[in-house]
Amino acid sequence: MSASQTSDVPTLLVKIFGRDRPGLTAGLFDTLAAYSVDVVDIEQVVTRGRITLCALVTEPPHGLAGDLRVTVHGWAQSMKMQAEIISGHGDNRPRGVGRSLVTVLGHPLTAESTAGIASRITAVGGNIDRIFRLAKYPVTAVEFAVSGASTEALRTELATASASLGVDVAVVSAGLHRRAQRLVVMDVDSTLIQDEVIELFAAHAGCEKQVAEVTAAAMGGELDFEQSLHARVALLAGLDASVVEKVRSEVRLTPGARTLIRTLKRLGYQVGVVSGGFTQVTDDLKERLGLDFAQANTLEIVDGKLTGRVTGEIVDRAGKARLLRRFAAEAGVPLSQTVAIGDGANDLDMLNAAGLGVAFNAKPVVREAAHTAVNVPFLDTVLYLLGVTRDEVEAADIHDEDSVQV
Repeated sequence: MSASQTSDVPTLLVKIFGRDRPGLTAGLFDTLAAYSVDVVDIEQVVTRGRITLCALVTEPPHGLAGDLRVTVHGWAQSMKMQAEIISGHGDNRPRGVGRSLVTVLGHPLTAESTAGIASRITAVGGNIDRIFRLAKYPVTAVEFAVSGASTEALRTELATASASLGVDVAVVSAGLHRRAQRLVVMDVDSTLIQDEVIELFAAHAGCEKQVAEVTAAAMGGELDFEQSLHARVALLAGLDASVVEKVRSEVRLTPGARTLIRTLKRLGYQVGVVSGGFTQVTDDLKERLGLDFAQANTLEIVDGKLTGRVTGEIVDRAGKARLLRRFAAEAGVPLSQTVAIGDGANDLDMLNAAGLGVAFNAKPVVREAAHTAVNVPFLDTVLYLLGVTRDEVEAADIHDEDSVQV
């Protein structure tokens, strides 16, 4: 039956709720089957062991609606459940034009912040059609399916509200393209890893404080990146090349980094890194983590010593965006289906060029300009912005472990 044909058809909304147990869904529909009804819609939610099961069905023929009501209520009572049956006509009302997915991350997610998000959605004409929990740890992540408002209007409204509400919010258009995002490119320093690589080198050269000051100014957008890069690298002149292995061993991955990359690869995504740091470290990370792409600056080494210079193409703010485009072309992925993650001002062009730009524990100037911001120290929370649930991540891990054991 078409939508126009069902619009005036008498229907019954059958709602069952109570303690969840196996067999309830089968039992309800076995009961309904005796009345030759057609299923129009089904919705089921289980929260803390309590089930709410809704079935929208056509009214039974031959005036048997009253008998159906008595039978369903009797079945529900026998199962120690409650039942409610409401008469009406047709299917659910059509969703409004404009469909978006709003992902909210809270640590914790409070009732106050949830109320604030819901009211802001309403303020721009949006209607919340469905809410689904993506994760309960290390953060609480929920996804709102919203219709009736444009994605841009929602993004603008919620971006200004998220900071005051103490949550992170991402807004993307609903549709097949969300599932088709197939390239993720990350910054390295203070994103994929917890460190600033040049500061690790500087610690071995005894100039860590001077380098850290220049790095902070550059990441905050106060200095031209290329000038600051040359100034910092010059301080490393004369350092023995053997320090490269020491620095590699000192690099600390950000919590959740391995989970993020492992899960993305399972989903068929390609993953790359671009860095204002150095290939001496990013090449090692590429090999260790199974990355598809990696590009950074290269420290010049002559006669076993760092010269205080870099060689080749400089990876700066514009260079990162250029490399995102290059990686996308090599991967055969439209730019609109890419995700970029970064924390500093030199990531901004890349974040804005990507289909989804994520500011990860970023400087204020970056948070304000990116599509969305994540302000918890777990890199794998980016998966929730892509609609991947924690349960799916853990189930894949268990499956792989079982496969290895077999």
